[in-house]
Amino acid sequence: MNKKTLNDIDLKGKKILVRVDFNIPIKNGEVGDDTRIRAALPTLKYLLEQDAALILTSHLGRPKGETKPEFSLAPVAKYLGDLVQAPVKFANDCLGEVAQTAASALKAGEILLLENTRFHAGEKKNDPAMAKELASLADVFVNDAFGTAHRAHASNVGVAEHLPAVAGFLLEKELKYLGEAIANAEKPFVAILGGAKVSDKIGVITNLLEKTDQILIGGGMANTFFKAQGFEMADSLVEADAIETAKELLTKSSGKLQLPVDVVIADDFTEQAQSKVVPIGDVPAGWRILDVGPATVAAYADILKSAKTIVWNGPMGVFEFPEFAKGTFGVAAAVAASDAVSIIGGGDSVAAIKEAGLGDKVSHISTGGGASLEMLEGKILPGLAALADK
Repeated sequence: MNKKTLNDIDLKGKKILVRVDFNIPIKNGEVGDDTRIRAALPTLKYLLEQDAALILTSHLGRPKGETKPEFSLAPVAKYLGDLVQAPVKFANDCLGEVAQTAASALKAGEILLLENTRFHAGEKKNDPAMAKELASLADVFVNDAFGTAHRAHASNVGVAEHLPAVAGFLLEKELKYLGEAIANAEKPFVAILGGAKVSDKIGVITNLLEKTDQILIGGGMANTFFKAQGFEMADSLVEADAIETAKELLTKSSGKLQLPVDVVIADDFTEQAQSKVVPIGDVPAGWRILDVGPATVAAYADILKSAKTIVWNGPMGVFEFPEFAKGTFGVAAAVAASDAVSIIGGGDSVAAIKEAGLGDKVSHISTGGGASLEMLEGKILPGLAALADK
């Protein structure tokens, strides 16, 4: 990675603006899944050891440039305080006198969390005035929010124009795995791609066809490939306008794209639906594919056994319904059992690996769905591009 990190800059006693990703579920003022908060802790603790004063910024949800109490970061300040066992101050705006006063009063070793950056329309527009005002609060900018690195916003790209800008430990780790591990992947390199739509993953498949040895396809997107091969899909989800693209990808793949050999079908899209396992091409009228079958899991597990690098993005079926989660959990178990460097990217795959209780059996779980997808596509992320080069 040719970007500067925390180790490349003197931080002693400085005021540091840290862009974190605290875009997490909050219900009735209570923090839900705290994975993203915990992921930021190594960077925050290191900065506190440097006697720095920390000013944290983040967005939460989609308040569309308006102040909406349900999207306030106030509950996160209290929660973070419990985790770091020190009070975390909170400013109820990220701009203006409130933020300026709170930031200038901040002493070494103290933490201040600013209110949701998306309460201002200038955040998503990467407004230069907002960026300059945020930057004026600190001496150095540390970006540790991989989840928003694919967005060019004021709090991650704009501020980097006004301050020395470096990557935090989380961002550095994401780049190490999603950037370097993929660019220089040890072979055999196997990708697993699932989820509902082929159209969401065309760029990823195209990029990975050049780098991987095999790509294992699952989820609703497999149906579009089946349709492209002429199979009857009955009531299964198919992207009609992506069928030609699927044909082209199959031709271009030279056999690298592996499709399911059997599927679990249901007579309705509900948790209580009747289900059965059938070979591809045997989906009766009124039924739909909701998961990959046991023979597919066994075939995929066999391929994964000898892999040295695995990247997984997207579930194998409708894993929210227990009856149709067996494919996803079966593949998760095969990934966890392999000796490969295993990288899990994307919200649903992360949820699945955690639900299967296998989170500690993989090399890296990415904290950014959209950002990890764009890295798998080979795109340059604006939030990374804005950081100082080594």
